[in-house]
Amino acid sequence: MSFNYSLDFHNIDFRQHPELYRVGKGEQGVLLVEPYKSEILPYWRFKTPDIARESSVKIYQMFLTYLEQDDFVGADMARKFLQMGYTRSRRYANHKSGRKYKTNPQKEASKEDQIKARKDILPNEVDPVKAESAAIFKEKWIQAKTNEKYLQLLAKHQQM
Repeated sequence: MSFNYSLDFHNIDFRQHPELYRVGKGEQGVLLVEPYKSEILPYWRFKTPDIARESSVKIYQMFLTYLEQDDFVGADMARKFLQMGYTRSRRYANHKSGRKYKTNPQKEASKEDQIKARKDILPNEVDPVKAESAAIFKEKWIQAKTNEKYLQLLAKHQQM
């Protein structure tokens, strides 16, 4: 099911109401779903490979702890933070400013202008340090998303 952005994220405790959680696509909701966002976000860092390694290990350990507690929402949020560690460090590896597009497609008024803006990509600048950080997060993200218990809890949650 697609991620439901219409929920009152300021007032829902998804640990108490996991039935309201939708996995969505990719990293959807990663900065909305509480209390998990507040539990995981302080550990999410990728500036250097050493920092990325420490961060990804801590978040992966949280992922495993959520699984031990049969807390699918927590595990999925930890997986999303690992994925976001990979995608954000890849973005900075390719674009030093962190900006991929010359103009922000989301700020364009029409669909046509959004499509045009998405084609106007800034040139890549290779940053091997951020690329190494991305590889570190990618390894943990893959471990998380292929974890057998995670996949079992995912299937169970999708039947809700």
